Amino acid sequence: METKTSTSAHVPKDTKRKKKKNPERLMAYSLIAPSLILILAIAIWPVLQSFYFSMFDLKLSDPSKSETHLGYEIDLSRYLDNYPFLISGIDSEIKENPQPELTAIKEDLESLDKQLQDNPKVKENYDLVNDKLLNFEKVDEGTAVVEIDKKLALEISSKAQEAEATLKDLELKDEKKITGLADGLKDVIRQPNFIGFKHYSDQLTDARMWKALSNTLVFTVLSVGFELVIGLAIALLINKAFFGRGLIRATILIPWAIPTAVSALMWKFLYDGQNGVIAKMFEEVGIVNKMAYLLTTDTGAMFSVIFTDVWKTTPYMALLLLAGLQTIPGSLYEAASIDGASKWKQFTRITLPLLKSSLLVALLFRTLDAFRVFDLIFVLTGGGPANSTETISLLAYKYMFNQQNFGTGSALSVIVFICVAIISMIFIRFLGRDLLNDGPGK
Repeated sequence: METKTSTSAHVPKDTKRKKKKNPERLMAYSLIAPSLILILAIAIWPVLQSFYFSMFDLKLSDPSKSETHLGYEIDLSRYLDNYPFLISGIDSEIKENPQPELTAIKEDLESLDKQLQDNPKVKENYDLVNDKLLNFEKVDEGTAVVEIDKKLALEISSKAQEAEATLKDLELKDEKKITGLADGLKDVIRQPNFIGFKHYSDQLTDARMWKALSNTLVFTVLSVGFELVIGLAIALLINKAFFGRGLIRATILIPWAIPTAVSALMWKFLYDGQNGVIAKMFEEVGIVNKMAYLLTTDTGAMFSVIFTDVWKTTPYMALLLLAGLQTIPGSLYEAASIDGASKWKQFTRITLPLLKSSLLVALLFRTLDAFRVFDLIFVLTGGGPANSTETISLLAYKYMFNQQNFGTGSALSVIVFICVAIISMIFIRFLGRDLLNDGPGK
C-alpha cells in the first residue's frame, strides 16, 4: 500500500512538469514556424511543383498538351468546326449517290453527337461555342475544352478514324473536302497527358543526359580543386601582415564582384580566335597550337570555362578561408616556433586541423555552386562545341525554354535537385560530421 501511495504521489509532479514544458515547447515552435514556412515556400514547394510537372507530357508548343490534365477532354471549338459540315457533306453525297456505308457513318456520328449533348455540362458549353462560331466570335479555350467520359472519348476517336478510312475507299463527288473534315474530327479528343515516370526512364537511358552529367562533374571537380589550392595559397598570403595588405585584399575581390554574365562575355572576347588577347598569349606560350582551338575544340572549350570559373571564383574561396585563418590564435604559432617546428609542420599540425571547418564550408558552397553552373557556360560557349560543355542545368534550360518541353525540363530539374542533395549528404556524412557535432555542450 505504501508503494502504491508513493507512486501515485509522483505522477502529479511529472504531469505538472510536462504541463510546464508544453507552453515553452509551443513557444519555441512558434518562433521557428516562420522560418519553416519560408523554407517550405522557397525551397521545397518549387521542387514539389517540378516533380508534379515531370509526371506529365507537358509541351507548350502542342496545344493539346499545354496543360496538365488527368481526364479525357473534347475541344468543342474544333469539333463544331468539323462535325456539322461533315454531316452536311455526307447528306449531299447520299442524295447524289446513295451508299449504305455513308448512311452508317452518318448514323454513328449523329448517335455520338447525341450522347455528347446528353451531358448537361457539355451541352451548356456546346451551345455557347456553337453560337460564338456562328457569329464569328473568338472562343476561349476554357469554354471550348470540356472533360468527357473516357468511353465516349475513345468511341469518338475510334469512329472518326473508321469514318476517314471508309470515306477514302468510296467514290465521292467531293472526296477531298469530306475526308479532310473526317480527318479534322480525329483531333478533337485530348487524351490525358499523365505519363508517370516516363521522362525519368527516358532521360536515364539518354546518352546526351549522361554526357551533360559527365561534363558537369568534370567541371565541378577540376574547378573546385584548383580554386581550393589557389584560394588557400592566396588566403595564407593575405593573412600575413605587410604594407598594402588592405589594398591587395580589396583588389583581389574584383573578379568575384563582377557579374557572372559580364565576366563570361568579357572572357569570350579574350578567347576569340582572331583578336583575343588571352588566346594569343596561350598560343605564344604553347598552351594551344592555334588561337581558335580555345572555343572550337572539345578540350579547349572545357579548359576555357574552367579557367574562367577559377579566375572568377577563387577570390570567394580565399575570402572564406581567410575568415577561418583569422580565428586561429597567433600564440599557437609562436609556441610551435619556440619548440622548433618548421613552417610546413606548423601548416600541417596547426593550420589545416583548425581550418577544417572553414575548408568544409568553402568546399560545400563551391561544389554546389559549380554543380549548378549555368550562366557562365550559357554566355561563354552555349554548351558547345557539339555539346562538349553542356551541363545538366543548361540541358534542362534547353528542354524547358528552347523546346518548350516543360515535362522533360522539370524531370531534369528534379534530377539536379537529387544530385545536389546527394552531394550535400556526402559532405555531411563523411566530411562534415565534426562540423555538425561542434557545439557548446560538447
